[in-house]
Amino acid sequence: MAKGFGNMLRQAQEMQKKMAQIQAELGTRIIEASAGGGMVRVVANGKQEILSITIDPEVVNRDDVEMLQDLVLAAVNEAVKKSQELVTGEMGKVAGGLGLNLPF
Repeated sequence: MAKGFGNMLRQAQEMQKKMAQIQAELGTRIIEASAGGGMVRVVANGKQEILSITIDPEVVNRDDVEMLQDLVLAAVNEAVKKSQELVTGEMGKVAGGLGLNLPF
């Protein structure tokens, strides 16, 4: 039984090391999302940090600020969703090797 526990402990330590490495790498992974046919673009990283927002000047209309706000919101939400999917997929690769179903 001690041998089995030692193997489990070693696997857990390896998994922890791999997860830390993946988390560090996620900061370098870039996700792009857009709304309004590309009029608003958002770039984020795998740590769910928004790196930039680009707005096409054609979509800027003083009389319809609400539409621009909606486009920015939609693009940011899509970027965050893609980033979350990236994290879940990468962490799932590590946890899946141990037969774990962990939420990330």
